[in-house]
Amino acid sequence: MGRDRTEPPHQRPATLPPHPPLPAYYGNEDERQRFVRRLFDATAPDYDRIEALLAWRSGSWYRRQALRRAGLAPGMHVVDVGTGTGLLAREALELCGTHGSLVGVDPSPGMMAQARLPRALLQQGRAEALPCADASADFVCMGYALRHLSDVDLALSEFRRVLRPGGRLLMLEITRPRGAVATWLLKRYMRTLVPVAARLLTHHADTATLWRYYWDTIEACIAPERVIDAMRRAGFVEVGQYLELGIFREYTARKEAAA
Repeated sequence: MGRDRTEPPHQRPATLPPHPPLPAYYGNEDERQRFVRRLFDATAPDYDRIEALLAWRSGSWYRRQALRRAGLAPGMHVVDVGTGTGLLAREALELCGTHGSLVGVDPSPGMMAQARLPRALLQQGRAEALPCADASADFVCMGYALRHLSDVDLALSEFRRVLRPGGRLLMLEITRPRGAVATWLLKRYMRTLVPVAARLLTHHADTATLWRYYWDTIEACIAPERVIDAMRRAGFVEVGQYLELGIFREYTARKEAAA
């Protein structure tokens, strides 16, 4: 049986927030959660179209390759955290095949309403309190949602809880480039060009706000080394990372097999 996950996780202080507060958008943690949920709910109908623009339509190919590198195989039971419109879940379902299964968890009902995943079970919930039983998954994945967590430590504890012994974890994230020039170029692209394109394509102010917020959380996010340390602190083994094109980072790990 799984644990009772009904207690709101924001009632306890976060041990490792993914980034400092961003007062341009919200004042405290409760406001942050409401802001993020409202923002994703409002922009859900346009999310996939703008994401395709942002990734130059290479996102599905890259997600599938990352899942393969992390060890996703046919027949596995997957929990996709922050499933959103199903961009990562769709690739995971293709790889785990008809004998596999997937549970998608997201706090935004608006985003999940846009997911076309007839084979998946979609549940509203948060990474820090997954609505999943203990040791029920072979593979846990999360695509570009680490920056939207309340507490990285608590989320990692939950990921480990729902994984079976020997189960694997993959977290995809965009991180700042190392060089100042590359960082400046990416910031101009994500905080200026993409929001302008979003306004022109959708005529929805919240869509432009979403992509500006997206960059601001990337810029403020904790360093990859702190994420790696947190994964080890949570009890994961074989912790590692893989970097693609200088910004697309894959955090991978495994839950230790039973003795």
